Amino acid sequence: MKVIMVMYDSLNRHFLEPYGCEWVQTPNFRRLAEKTVCFDTSYVGSMPCMPARKELHTGRLNFLHRSWSPMEPWDDSVPEILKQNGIYTHLISDHYHYWEDGGATYHTRYSSWEMYRGQEGDPWQGVVKEPPEPSTFTENRVTYQFRHDYYNRQVIKEHDEFPQVRCFDAGLRFIEKNKDEDNWFLQLETFDPHEPFYAPKEFIDRYPDEYRGKLYDWPDYRPLDERDTPEVIEHIRTQYAALMSLCDEQLGRILDIMDELDMWKDTMLIVNTDHGYLLGEHDHWSKNIMPWWEETAHTPLFIWDPRCQKAGERRKSLVTTIDLPVTLLDFFHIEKTGDMEGKNLAATIDHDEKVHDYVLFGIHGGHINITDGRYVYMRAPATEENQPLFNYTAMCSQMERRYPLEEMSDERVDIAGPFSFSKGCKMLKIPRDGQPIIQLPNTRINLYKFGTLLYDLETDPYQLHPIHDAAVEDRMIREMVKMMKENDAPEEQYVRMGLSGYLEA
Repeated sequence: MKVIMVMYDSLNRHFLEPYGCEWVQTPNFRRLAEKTVCFDTSYVGSMPCMPARKELHTGRLNFLHRSWSPMEPWDDSVPEILKQNGIYTHLISDHYHYWEDGGATYHTRYSSWEMYRGQEGDPWQGVVKEPPEPSTFTENRVTYQFRHDYYNRQVIKEHDEFPQVRCFDAGLRFIEKNKDEDNWFLQLETFDPHEPFYAPKEFIDRYPDEYRGKLYDWPDYRPLDERDTPEVIEHIRTQYAALMSLCDEQLGRILDIMDELDMWKDTMLIVNTDHGYLLGEHDHWSKNIMPWWEETAHTPLFIWDPRCQKAGERRKSLVTTIDLPVTLLDFFHIEKTGDMEGKNLAATIDHDEKVHDYVLFGIHGGHINITDGRYVYMRAPATEENQPLFNYTAMCSQMERRYPLEEMSDERVDIAGPFSFSKGCKMLKIPRDGQPIIQLPNTRINLYKFGTLLYDLETDPYQLHPIHDAAVEDRMIREMVKMMKENDAPEEQYVRMGLSGYLEA
């Protein structure tokens, strides 16, 4: 038995034909939906990039205890568990965050791995000269990201030079090389369609628009403002669409080789993403600095399971990212560990068996969110200061850097734990300032200002009109607190969110 997981970053399901999009050209995603089970109620867990990938290893939520981080010493890793049980695991990726300080313990969990350089601000091309300003809207971006992106693009111009294409080239080589072998797991993932929305010219030409300004395919993480004319918004959406069509083309190559080698009889295929992306919806660009609305939290998901061979069907059951690693273990006849919170989706894939009444999701320091598939309740911090808030860790690095020494002084850091999942290990308790992981120069993000939000997706699927329903809100709060307890959430999270009164309920 074999598994191929094709993973994208920042994939907004509203731009896919199987989820109702009529203007973005994604014929291979339509073909994928005909060959697999397509999930209509799939949600994120911990956000953004690396917290989501940690869930694919551990099968449990991590956003209540820690922001962006490496794998901790106590974290279970499904690729490593598979490896220890005789299943060969291989990672192919151009997601450069794996090789930063905040992600450097992930790829070594696999039997082998390949990396392809050049996405976003990957510090790849060594050029001393300062580049010209490549974009019109860059005042909030970290300068080094644009510097590296500019020089990376000087050597990524033709179709076959793009990192995503090189990843899929490598994926096909792995499949061809190992087509006659059994018991392997291939995780083939690309940073696309994450910003910047840089695609080969032939894909950009498919989506003409009225914008005639300077190069602009990398929106800041910010609300829309006077710069964002209808032409600008349309332009960004067409640039995203062009990159989506490149993703679709490369997906087709995987479907083709599975057809050619008759892999459908013994190979599970999972096509997923870590989260979506705001492209002007809710008057915002991107993610992280605002609530996790449907465009970012409600994800596309496709699974082919050769055991039941269900194809061309939809599934309504509520599922979440932490279910995928548990499902992988089951496929290879391995029991999940006691710390895993996810559910096995085998019966859901087969006949839409319900596995969750509710799922919890969010980003460390942001809203805590819960959904039952119809209602989404988004609990805001109780105060503008968004305190108290701590990172619990034994790995003193975050995103692209180590913790600064001033954050590690004796008077600031305590020893805490152990938690139920840390296997007896204590850890550092490091204060956080209440800001999201994306830090914008000279800008303080106020998550409190959005307030607590409740939506009925049955009557308002695009979350345009928050509702007030005391009975529904009380039910969602009680289930939220129950799930936080099951996750062994730190006590201060209840204080930060104004939930302490529900602890004894």
